[in-house]
Amino acid sequence: MSVKIENQIALVTGANRGIGKAIVESFISHGAKKVYLAVRDTSSTAELENKYGDKVVPVQVDVSDAQSIKDLAQSAQDVTLLVNNAGVLQIAAPLDPHFEESFEKELSVNAYGLLRMAQAFTPIIEKNNGGALVQLNSVASIKNFHDLTSYSASKAASYAITQGLKESLEPKGIQVLSVHPGPIATDMAAQAGMEGMGEPTSVVAEGIVKALAAGEFHLFPDSMARDFGGAYQSYAENVIEAQPAE
Repeated sequence: MSVKIENQIALVTGANRGIGKAIVESFISHGAKKVYLAVRDTSSTAELENKYGDKVVPVQVDVSDAQSIKDLAQSAQDVTLLVNNAGVLQIAAPLDPHFEESFEKELSVNAYGLLRMAQAFTPIIEKNNGGALVQLNSVASIKNFHDLTSYSASKAASYAITQGLKESLEPKGIQVLSVHPGPIATDMAAQAGMEGMGEPTSVVAEGIVKALAAGEFHLFPDSMARDFGGAYQSYAENVIEAQPAE
């Protein structure tokens, strides 16, 4: 399965900054017809609106709120490509007293947010003869990082859900792409203590465009991620991506 960005009507969560903003810019440069900027605060998208005019449409959503996602789906009935980029990170090691609270918050956005977005938008994408669902996971979804254990666990959950979505959506003609960046130059990377280490957000955005066109399921877009991906490749191809025996 292969999906080109040209003429797609995309919706990107967390579109106002970082990787989400870069994805919007890449999609428009590759010919997307329209991109919904799905954010908590629509005033945060002014820069993109000024730059791209009516090619972008700001819409409000809180992906931790099921009703908010349902309302968003009602207002974006023409979507053919969904990018679930919004995510949160808490610093929490296993024995930290706040671990459970942090984990619950991350699950509500990183895992349940994905599930709810997929359930709300799959019928829309299918109706519109789309398209694709792109999920921003992380190298942390396949390798735990001690001080980010709650985040790693939430991303492992979202990666498992992404695998299930691949199996569910392929028969509907919807491509699923699981994106696993390493450190990228974003506020989240700085929060995780990786300030100055990350590669540009455009590396992820352009990687998504190429991976969708190539019909891939996994994307490891940056140099650290590619190191992970190289070590993980055999398992991914022979276990995760293998077709079940009939």
